[in-house]
Amino acid sequence: MQAGKGKVVSFHYSLTVDGEKVESSIDGGEPLWILLGHGQLIPGLEAGLEGKSVGDTFDVEIAPEQGYGQRQEGMTQRVPKKYFPQQGKGLKVGDSTVLSLKEGGNRVVVVQKIGSSVVDIDLNHPMAGKTLNFHVDVQSVRDASEEEIAHGHAHPNGDGAH
Repeated sequence: MQAGKGKVVSFHYSLTVDGEKVESSIDGGEPLWILLGHGQLIPGLEAGLEGKSVGDTFDVEIAPEQGYGQRQEGMTQRVPKKYFPQQGKGLKVGDSTVLSLKEGGNRVVVVQKIGSSVVDIDLNHPMAGKTLNFHVDVQSVRDASEEEIAHGHAHPNGDGAH
């Protein structure tokens, strides 16, 4: 079976940027489970998985436009510290952190400056403007259940547990 829209795919991956390993699930980590074609991956990685089968390994280089986009200057904002749940856990300049949005969802941001009651953040994703190099090892490909399609994401064990 080949990976395509509406298929559940599990895979191990290693991500390098500028020759430096950023993250990996290959050495003892859990594979990533996704429902292909439902916006769970950056476009370039999703396109790279299309047509792949169990046991396929491949490398894909993803330009910023198919990853996290180009960096945009002036994308900074001052936010009250109360919106950072980890504020008491030593938030530092340069840290990537998750900011909960009023309209729902989350956004990864980078801390630029910390004041007594506010934090200045860069709203660009930390990987914006970077070429991403993935090594991927496809573990499984299967049809999605009706429940997975309705929920818009994969259930790794197919059991609907969240």
